[in-house]
Formats: sequence, structure tokens, C-alpha cells
Amino acid sequence: MDELIWSLNQLTQEIEERLQETTYEELEAFVDERQELVDSIAEVATICRTTLAQKQEINRILEHDNVILDRMNTLRLEAQDWLQKRNQAKAQRNAYEAAYTPDSFLMDRKK
Repeated sequence: MDELIWSLNQLTQEIEERLQETTYEELEAFVDERQELVDSIAEVATICRTTLAQKQEINRILEHDNVILDRMNTLRLEAQDWLQKRNQAKAQRNAYEAAYTPDSFLMDRKK
């Protein structure tokens, strides 16, 4: 179990060191890999009892979650803002595009 906790700590430290340059793809890969480690730790914890030192180490690692979540929320808000701007531009463009039939004729009548 110590190796799994160590791997989780290493993974968390690596992502935190370059957190501001991290893309959403890298964060997604981090979350997937982290989930596998957490699942493995939980599986081992059902077989063996965790020591106080191991519990403290896990809690120390979990203290870094807020910083990582803040970065994820920043990326989410950036994506949301981009989508809103894109949809607004699309709506404006559609308003100027004429809905007409290309083979039609316009006939004026004299009064």
C-alpha cells in the first residue's frame, strides 16, 4: 500500500508543479490515473488495515485537491465563455444571412 500512496503523492506533485500550464487533456489524464490509484488503495485497504502514518499521508495528499480543483474550474469557465461567444457570433451571422431560394425572381409591380 505504501507504494500506491507514494505513486499518488508523486502524481499529485507532478501535476501541481506545472498546474498553470496544464491543459484540460492533461488534467483529464491525471484524473483517470489518480482514480485508478485511489481504487487500488481502497481495494488494498479492505484487505489490510491502514496505519496511522498512511492515513496521515493520504490526508496530506488530499490537501492539494483545492488547488487542482481551482485550476479545473478556471479551465471550465474559459471553455464556457468561449462557447458563449461562439454561439453569440453564430446567432449574429445567421441574422445577416438571407434565407432565400437561389432560383427565385423578385417582381415589382407598377401602380
